[in-house]
Amino acid sequence: MIGMLAVSKAGHDRENTYVIIDEEDEYVYLADGQTRTVDRPKRKNKKHVQVIKKVKLDKPAGGFQDLEIKREIRIYQEGANVKS
Repeated sequence: MIGMLAVSKAGHDRENTYVIIDEEDEYVYLADGQTRTVDRPKRKNKKHVQVIKKVKLDKPAGGFQDLEIKREIRIYQEGANVKS
């Protein structure tokens, strides 16, 4: 699941789009490149996120970068708005 886009299904951040940057047991760590950066990811229970299987980022050798995450989320959201 690492590198896939996910949408929060529960909590105050409901319907926000994130990139899964790490996973551990029943938790995933999410970043959006703005409020939740790679240095301060959001820890969320797996059952509270909906994975978007259409989009998967390859994890670079140096790890994810906030700018890349922001760009991919923006591209996905613009594409979703065009289709609606």
